Amino acid sequence: MPAVTLRLAQGSPCWTSLLTDDLEGARAFYGRLFGWEFSPGPDRPGRYVRARAGGALVAGLGVSPGAPGRPVGWTTYFAVDHADEVSQRVRECGGTVAVGPVQAGRSGRLAIAADLAGAAFGLWQGEELLGWEAAGEPGTPGRTELLTCEPPVAAAFYRAVLADEVRGPAAPDGGPTEAGDGCELVAGGRTVARIRRGEGPAPARWRTCFTVADAARTTALAVRSGGRVVAPPGQPAAGGARRDGAGDTDGGGYRGAGGRVVHLADPRGGLFSVVEAG
Repeated sequence: MPAVTLRLAQGSPCWTSLLTDDLEGARAFYGRLFGWEFSPGPDRPGRYVRARAGGALVAGLGVSPGAPGRPVGWTTYFAVDHADEVSQRVRECGGTVAVGPVQAGRSGRLAIAADLAGAAFGLWQGEELLGWEAAGEPGTPGRTELLTCEPPVAAAFYRAVLADEVRGPAAPDGGPTEAGDGCELVAGGRTVARIRRGEGPAPARWRTCFTVADAARTTALAVRSGGRVVAPPGQPAAGGARRDGAGDTDGGGYRGAGGRVVHLADPRGGLFSVVEAG
């Protein structure tokens, strides 16, 4: 598996990290699901390990700070040239910075922020660790997308804070359209993330999606390992699994660009998705 060793353009997704109240359980679950192996990471602010797929660093798992029962979840990090400067832009554009910027040892400098709708995301100024070392292959991060009730507002925020430009879906005549239902963030001349309209009562969130060779097989393994298939209120989950309100219009699974996509939750409730390589 070829490693990514160059610094990504500012605004590019570059890392994803899970905070959980059961680190050992998460290691067992995701290790079995994606074939990950683990190595120690920075021990501040808490216990943390890095996941490897085929020898390449692809994600991190850490212990949630604070009291037990804190929500379990994945956070998408975006590459930035200067974490302090971008954090200030987040504040100026109406967002919040909940953590940092702080130094993560010699690996880099990070901050945890949220947009106007409350969707959390990270900023990563890579030093020794530039970000994930592989993507788009089985066991590695895949697509990155934001689910929000107000795509135009989110598009304006991320354009001001991170992206080079925002592109709406193509109109029938081939020209751009407004970002009413969805758009793409462009950094370094390429599409790096998508913004989509969500539905239901669930808050806005960045969705972590991993590439797998066989979505059906991965889904079955996730359920056997204590996870579950996630579907929005009132819609059946794929394969007859139990339903869970995720505020998402896709149901438990659907076929999109790049193959079948299934939305899942780990045994502690951490939401993630898998997309079939295609």
